[in-house]
Order: sequence, then structure tokens, then C-alpha cells
Amino acid sequence: MIFSIVRIILVAAVSIPVSSFVLVGLLVDRNIVWFHRAIRFWARSVLGVCGVRVHVQGTERLKPGEAYIFAANHASMFDIPAVITCIPADIHIVYKKELTHVPIWGWALALSPYIIIDRANARDASGSLESAAAKIRDGKSVMLFPEGTRTRTGSLQPFKRGTFALAVRSGVPVVPVTINNTYGILRKGSLAVRSADIEVILDAPIPTLGREGKEGELALMEEVRRAMASNYIDQSGA
Repeated sequence: MIFSIVRIILVAAVSIPVSSFVLVGLLVDRNIVWFHRAIRFWARSVLGVCGVRVHVQGTERLKPGEAYIFAANHASMFDIPAVITCIPADIHIVYKKELTHVPIWGWALALSPYIIIDRANARDASGSLESAAAKIRDGKSVMLFPEGTRTRTGSLQPFKRGTFALAVRSGVPVVPVTINNTYGILRKGSLAVRSADIEVILDAPIPTLGREGKEGELALMEEVRRAMASNYIDQSGA
């Protein structure tokens, strides 16, 4: 447990100054190029101080400069620095509103180009997806976690349809992102931080054109889930 406490202190020692820098910076300059650089520095630093190494496969499947919707499974808070570090694009992450309540870090997040979603308010959630669609139409890539929350069991959870409604509305390909071995690093509701090797697999982009309507969205959702499940290492017994 003492190692976990030390790692949490080190994560705070990295996160607080970076968040403070980002918070002040965004108040002065909303140019997001430096923001993405600062977030990558934060992500690499958090992984490094916790002894977490990321191995990525499939980056050759992405076309430079093309916008994508990245859909990833979610087992740990470490999924976020992992995808920020290994995806070769300035992704705009869709995150839950509750995170903005975290002092300094959450305030910086609220000012960032990332996209807030209020899961308790259907109208606000729809507006958030429209904001994400606008960014995609502007050539930006977006990252979502279609399970909606972190798994408590280590198994892949059912997907929610919102990610795929957004994908169909935007008309850009969906990239299934499978993240393996983060469940044991920091489980939901736990403060025990363990070192590990993370595997991130970027599958082939799945086209979304011609999938209009509920049936098309559900078919896309099932196709993405099958791709992810074929690469996923279930950790329910870990």
C-alpha cells in the first residue's frame, strides 16, 4: 500500500502544476496546439511515475490528417493517459461533467477543447454530442467510451448507442480501440495503484456512411463491439 500512496503523491505532483499551467494558459490563450502538447506531457509523466508502459498496435491503419471517432473500452482511469500517449492525433475526449468538480484539474478540463457530457440531463447530453459532431465536421478526432463508465468486473460491458448515433451523424469512420491490462492498475473504487504493461490495439476504421436510422446505428455498434471483443483480454478473474 505504501507504494500506492507514493505513486498517488507523484501523480498529484505532476497533475497539479500541469493543470495549473493549463488553467492559466487557457484563460490567456485559447489556441489549443499547446494544450495538446501539455496534455501529452502530463499523460507520459503519469504513466512513467506509476511504472505503466504502453504498447500500441495498429497506428499504420490511420491516415494522417483524417478525422476519426475512436471508441474504446474503459476499465481504469489509466485508459485516458494511455490513449492520449499512443494515438497519433490530437483527440478531443468526451468526458462526464462530474470530473469538472475536481479542484484545479477539473477546472482546467472545463476550459479545455474536450467535450463535457451531462449523463443526468438528456437534453444537455444531446447538445454535447452535437458539439462533438461539429468538431468532427471541422476535421477533429473525438474519443468516446461507449460503455459509459468503467467496468467493475474486468469484463467488456454493454455499449450505449450515443457514440454510434454521433458517428452516423458525422459520417466519419469509427476506430475500435481495445485497451488491455488496465483493470488491475487502478480499479474503480480503489486507491491501489499497480505497475503494468498496457496493450492498446487500434483496429481498422469502420465506415459509417449509409447506416442511417436506429437499425444502422445498432448494426454499427455491434460491429465495433465484435471487433473490440476479438482483441479484448477479459480480466474478470484477475
